[in-house]
Amino acid sequence: MTAVDADADCNPIRFMIPPKLVESSTSSVVACKASEIKPNSGKIFKFGTKPALLVQLAPGEYRAFNAVCTHLDCTVQYRPDEKVIWCACHNGRYDLTGRNISGPPPRPLEEYKVNVRSDEVVVSRG
Repeated sequence: MTAVDADADCNPIRFMIPPKLVESSTSSVVACKASEIKPNSGKIFKFGTKPALLVQLAPGEYRAFNAVCTHLDCTVQYRPDEKVIWCACHNGRYDLTGRNISGPPPRPLEEYKVNVRSDEVVVSRG
């Protein structure tokens, strides 16, 4: 091994190789203040390095999911008009338990636990 091989900063093609992302070991996050989300609405927030989705179904009734579609990794969103979680990339749909109900998604979304502490909505891995 030469000194050039050992020193990655001297590698002339290093700009073509994306940096390694370490998956966050985050186990819980504050998604938002309870007062920031209304019934029958959704909010995208960061859970570690990935997007997550918080949905308030009725006053005080929350559900949270990994917001990465299980088909091609697009970010899903809540559709209040249909009361489903929807992926705009290929029209995939999930019910409010995260189960895939139509379109190409092959697996359900990962569901997270939701707790309200004071005015904070805290989301954590199950």
